[in-house]
Amino acid sequence: MPVLSDLSVTRDSTRRRNRLSPWLALASALSVLTVALALSYWAWQPATLRIAVGPAGSDDQTLIAGLAKALETKGGAIRLVPIETDGTLQSLNLLGIGKADLAVARGDLAMPPETNSVAILRRNFVVLWAPTGRKGAARSKVTEIASLSGRRVGVVGLGDANPDLLRVILAESGVNPQKVTITQFGTDRISEMTQDVALDAFMMVGALDDKVIASTIATTARLRGEPKFLSVDVSDAIAERHPLYESEEIPASAFATTPQRPDDKIDTIAVNQLIVAPASLSEDTVAAFTRELFAVRPSLAKDLPGASHIQKPDTDKDAALPAHPGAAAYIDGNERSFMDKYSDYIWGVVLLLSGLGSVAAWLRHYLRREERSLNALHRDRLLTAISSVREATSLDELAAMQGAADEILRETLACHEDGAIEDGDLAAFGLVLAQFHQAIVDRRAVIAEAPAKPGGGALQPVPISTAAR
Repeated sequence: MPVLSDLSVTRDSTRRRNRLSPWLALASALSVLTVALALSYWAWQPATLRIAVGPAGSDDQTLIAGLAKALETKGGAIRLVPIETDGTLQSLNLLGIGKADLAVARGDLAMPPETNSVAILRRNFVVLWAPTGRKGAARSKVTEIASLSGRRVGVVGLGDANPDLLRVILAESGVNPQKVTITQFGTDRISEMTQDVALDAFMMVGALDDKVIASTIATTARLRGEPKFLSVDVSDAIAERHPLYESEEIPASAFATTPQRPDDKIDTIAVNQLIVAPASLSEDTVAAFTRELFAVRPSLAKDLPGASHIQKPDTDKDAALPAHPGAAAYIDGNERSFMDKYSDYIWGVVLLLSGLGSVAAWLRHYLRREERSLNALHRDRLLTAISSVREATSLDELAAMQGAADEILRETLACHEDGAIEDGDLAAFGLVLAQFHQAIVDRRAVIAEAPAKPGGGALQPVPISTAAR
């Protein structure tokens, strides 16, 4: 009968259980794992900062090299790569053109635009002194800054920073800078400077424990008599009018104890030696660097005493050279928490995974469109088969139809387990199947009651109307 052949074809064609489902689940899991690993790698990868410092062999370069080694040994979130330069100006130039992330520079130099301070490496003090003259020689008439007019001053350090600072001091002290002759000497010519008897006074800028300053003062005392230290009495006024400078005191015996040099505290001007960074550098990275810097400072000071001078920068918003927001956040205790830092990324991942889930669900729905179509076809064929069952003439035909229906049921249940068929579709299919089974039961009863054909032939079907009666 046609229905039997139809059901046989249906049974052969409906064994299409979707085998892509495990692979889709595996692909989704691998995608999530890949995203998680990528985010973890990105979050925990140490940040590398290039720091420009020079000149070669300077205290700054030695300190930064030691700091880089300490950070690497600690194995924290920051790695420091020193870039050797020939001095502060080149360091700032590299910072300005983006070839360095950090630079070591004096605070009163011209900085690239939008440059912030990260840490104070040390305070540089202005030291001014005049030789009083050897025994038997004429005594020096330079006893204070006001008496420098018409004199010659030897200044250690090349570049414009120290001469400009001296001119500020002279002008604020009432001395016309044009009437003072400034002669500059590099650090390699200090011996030549101390032997130049034409110089009336000397100026150096550096840390109070700088051995070069103490040695230079001792040499001038030996060659030209004990020094007379010149006090910057207008240091407060200078600091008020020039915010990059600070009013400080040099304590007694800062450069020697026997004899005391100086023999009493003197007023002077200080300028900070800084680690600076562009404002565009990541706040989180700068905060991490500042945290690591102050964490290794105590151990670093054991090998490099200069590390003990490292201080936190001024975090006031109206500071002459503002602290970098990242450094200020660490110093003021306002660092962002993990959720503050990464909440945007976390929500982004959640949205991404949600989108991937939606895409996967759509793809799964799309790939199973044939299964849904076959299920609808099975339901329609079972409906058609119900009328054919009522016309069956033998139990063998009913058994064949029942077997085909069982195959359809197995296929439908498998599709439901895979999610290709919804509960509502399965309920509709169950209703049709129940009607089919009832038709089978009714037809079997009719065939069983019908008399056999004369001559041993097949049983004659009983009309449906008769079976109903």
